[in-house]
Amino acid sequence: MAGRDARTRPAEPFEALAGFERRSLAHLVGLPEELDAPGLWRGVGYRVGQHLLASGFDEVVEILPLPQLTAVPGAQPWMLGVANIRGTLLPVVDLRLFLEGERTVMHEGQRVLVVRQPGGNVAVTIDELFGQRSFLEEQQSGHDGLAEGRYSSFIDRAYKVGGHAWGVFSLDRLSRTPEFRQAAA
Repeated sequence: MAGRDARTRPAEPFEALAGFERRSLAHLVGLPEELDAPGLWRGVGYRVGQHLLASGFDEVVEILPLPQLTAVPGAQPWMLGVANIRGTLLPVVDLRLFLEGERTVMHEGQRVLVVRQPGGNVAVTIDELFGQRSFLEEQQSGHDGLAEGRYSSFIDRAYKVGGHAWGVFSLDRLSRTPEFRQAAA
């Protein structure tokens, strides 16, 4: 280290991190809430069966890989069981089976959406996760067959993007539905 001046000497770890933070904050244009444009709706995109759906960020507590399940005797067929998530027992529901009467085909990359509901959270399976989706007001369209059967109770509007219809699915309304809350067979 002898012979090096202050310009070439490596920074201490704290100094390096503080420098990263200063440079990062200097490039911050606005918080996500401030970046939302009028007429822009954003949420989590996913697929259940053949339906492309999106739910508001405020309705999804977290997204997890399918946890290890313990079956619940005497439960509805769509109640897959309960899972221990960080010390809290969560019921896990096959959303496709509840909505369509057809069981979800489980796979290695299976994900669940954790949804807040009165009395505690619940996890629902999805067939495929697409991540964040943004829709503009001018992309809003008819339901295009998305709001048929049980889906009709939970889809208020749809957006057409790239030839695909995305239904805005209310997980909050789902979690408050008496039939969904009554998992006992």
